[in-house]
Amino acid sequence: MAVGEAQELAPRDPDPEASYDWSILDAPEDSDLVLGDGDVETFAPDAAGLYTVGLEAPDGSHELTARVYPGEKAITQRPGRSGYSGYSGYSGVSGSGVSGLSGSGSGAGSGLGSRDGQPGRPRITLHGEQVGDEIVLTAETDTAPGAPDEDLAVEFYVDDRDDLENFESEGHEARVSLADIDGSVRVHAVAVGNQYSVPDTAELYADGGVDRLNEPPEWTDGMSCYELYVRGFVEPEDDQTVFEAITERLDYIQDLGLNTLWFTPVLQNDDFDHGYNITDFYSIADDLGGEEQFMELVEAAHDRGMKVLFDLVLNHSAREHEFYQRAEDGDPEYREWYEWEDEDNDVPGTYFDWPYIANFNYDTLAVRRHLLDAVEKWAEHVDGFRCDMAWAVPRPFWQEIRDLTKAQDGEFLLMDETIPYVADFHNLCFDVHFDAGLYFDLVQIGTGDQPADQIFDSIQNRYSVGFPNHAGFLTYIENHDETRYIEQCGEDAVRAAATASWTLPGIPMVYAGQEIGERQRRGHTHWEYTNEGLQDFHRDLARTWNEIDALKVQADFEAIDYESDNDSVTAFARDGEDGRYVVVLNFSGEAEVVGLDEEVDAVDQITGENVAAEDGVTVEDAVVLPAAN
Repeated sequence: MAVGEAQELAPRDPDPEASYDWSILDAPEDSDLVLGDGDVETFAPDAAGLYTVGLEAPDGSHELTARVYPGEKAITQRPGRSGYSGYSGYSGVSGSGVSGLSGSGSGAGSGLGSRDGQPGRPRITLHGEQVGDEIVLTAETDTAPGAPDEDLAVEFYVDDRDDLENFESEGHEARVSLADIDGSVRVHAVAVGNQYSVPDTAELYADGGVDRLNEPPEWTDGMSCYELYVRGFVEPEDDQTVFEAITERLDYIQDLGLNTLWFTPVLQNDDFDHGYNITDFYSIADDLGGEEQFMELVEAAHDRGMKVLFDLVLNHSAREHEFYQRAEDGDPEYREWYEWEDEDNDVPGTYFDWPYIANFNYDTLAVRRHLLDAVEKWAEHVDGFRCDMAWAVPRPFWQEIRDLTKAQDGEFLLMDETIPYVADFHNLCFDVHFDAGLYFDLVQIGTGDQPADQIFDSIQNRYSVGFPNHAGFLTYIENHDETRYIEQCGEDAVRAAATASWTLPGIPMVYAGQEIGERQRRGHTHWEYTNEGLQDFHRDLARTWNEIDALKVQADFEAIDYESDNDSVTAFARDGEDGRYVVVLNFSGEAEVVGLDEEVDAVDQITGENVAAEDGVTVEDAVVLPAAN
């Protein structure tokens, strides 16, 4: 982190009945920083250098090391509550401090672009392998796309929770003797130039193994997501529950070609059909069928090889929640559970003036305990969480949730809804991020307000703001919060935009109803008015994606030269183990002949049609073409 930024300090696995005492044990010479006496505090350093923060807890004394850079390296645009900046956020854990510092950095920079015009943050990826009786860690560094080259220093740190007495680092490399590893040890690295990077982390094992902890779960390489608006996806028969009706539609979703289900919230709520106003974090909604039937639905999905994502809402509760009702009645215990905008008049804190919810107060340990226990309960049954309003919950709390869920299942998925996205949410936090930037650009392209080549800026922006190359992104053109794409841009643009979401680097998502031309954002899905041509297109698009590895997450992506006078046209290539494919998109609604500077097989992989033309290929909306070589 840097001077001018703040980091939440909070005990992990908290006991609400206990007390916790934070203090500064060591600080740079010119620092006057003193912490308060709360169980949860804010660390806002006033000088650059190394700090050691102490925590006295019921289970003993703990230390946390923080590396603080000069204020000119501070990263701006951090939305929501505190706890977004900083290096580690490992509160309430044992450790031995930092070791193995290598390199230093200096220069001028601020925010997402420095004052001297150098845009973006550097990036870093750690690679490790056993060499003889050592593990060698190598840091691969990059400047931001479009930024001038700069000499990036790399700093290595041993996690405060782990013991490692002998640790050597020089330049971009660190070495650890296998004999010095007791079980495992975590090592962090950060690249430093005009700004500092999002750290990367690896776990080293005594048998020579290395886990890259920020790599998304392996199964996400082939993940395709289908969002179901639970109370509108399908109307149950008179003798059915909602969960039973959804179970009957799983074969349809599988036939459509999607393998991961994201259910909007299924917990007890205040009867708004979206379900995001929770009244009981431990109970499945009765109107959907209850907990037993939810588990049967999950089991039915798993029997089909499908994954299930649970929509996790942790920023707030409904005002109808029992604890908020007690708080409103003046119960002092529960008053502390919530933020108050005007406590004298019982006006709770909320975002966007939402009238039916109240933000939790994360300074209260009982809140953290209550939500952690709920997380632990549901994580046992599903494959991942889609984390609602992730930006509004302190980042260290998400990091604790990550450790909790990954301890149960190392392949558990955490996906954040953070708009705009926050690169620091990747390190030991979330695996996959909503790509809202790409979504908004695809809408602007579809309405004709941006050229189609804007997609290249969308992809580049992920890395300009600091996301590492290994970060995962969810690519979509619709979700329950946005007007349907077909309403905004028309059917022809839907086909081009949907193809973009399936062929650009990322994890494709379809919002239920998108494939049939549904025009209503929420509520009843009008299956009776299915646009069968559009539905077949989505099925063919998913089949194409499933068959071609070069369209998936790990494949290379590059812009290519093409010829067209229509700025609603663009083209790019994907390279994978099964070859090279060229994708051409046309958002205009009129067929265009597009010239390509490389030779292709003119049979479109989506439709099977030959699209060859005298001066190139004919593109009505989208084509996927194998490169001739």
